[in-house]
Amino acid sequence: MTTQPRTPRAPAAKRPRLLAPRGVYAPQHDTELLTRALRRESITGRTRVLDLGTGSGALAVAAAQLGAHVTAVDISWRAVWTARLNARLNSASVTVRHGDLGLMPGPGAFDLVVSNPPYVPSPAALLPSRGAARAWEGGGDGRSVVDRVCAAAHRALRPGGSLLMVHSELCGLAESLDRLAGLGMKAAVIDRARVPFGPVLRERRDWLCAQGLLDGAATAEELVVIRAERP
Repeated sequence: MTTQPRTPRAPAAKRPRLLAPRGVYAPQHDTELLTRALRRESITGRTRVLDLGTGSGALAVAAAQLGAHVTAVDISWRAVWTARLNARLNSASVTVRHGDLGLMPGPGAFDLVVSNPPYVPSPAALLPSRGAARAWEGGGDGRSVVDRVCAAAHRALRPGGSLLMVHSELCGLAESLDRLAGLGMKAAVIDRARVPFGPVLRERRDWLCAQGLLDGAATAEELVVIRAERP
């Protein structure tokens, strides 16, 4: 199990101005939790950060405000243009690229990978190919994108680099830790929070209960941030 970052508390940072038009995931509790973990990292002007599935660009902007060189990737063109606009609104230097998880400058190119992937378990057989739901639909077990993020981060990180990833308890904390360990990374939970169900989970409650993923009396889910180091 890896230790937590050495920096004991997050540096003060200006709260960014972020736009999230229809069809782009608006920053929520998971974004805030992951941003808090990001700000505890020892980031300098030489740190290279990759934001996988950037959405509105919230994490990319936060990393750039800390001084990092940031590359952000998203499969949605609407998210790409939104992240570019938000970077400009906040005078943040971010390179935003359109593409799937495999679109990276090269293996071992980054010091830090951050990701808030789609992780909500879904009764649908296939992931959506367009629309806002792409930002949260994670397949039957919620892990269709999470597993790909683990593999992509392992490829993208230099030796000694780290992954910060947030997801819900509903898509399997142990599975993520095991998968990262199987890739040779040292992984641990470094933060967690319980947050009220949003509209998607409220609408999906009965199905989640039938799948054994949710207690019928539950009104909140636990979010976790995993930090994994590549030796």
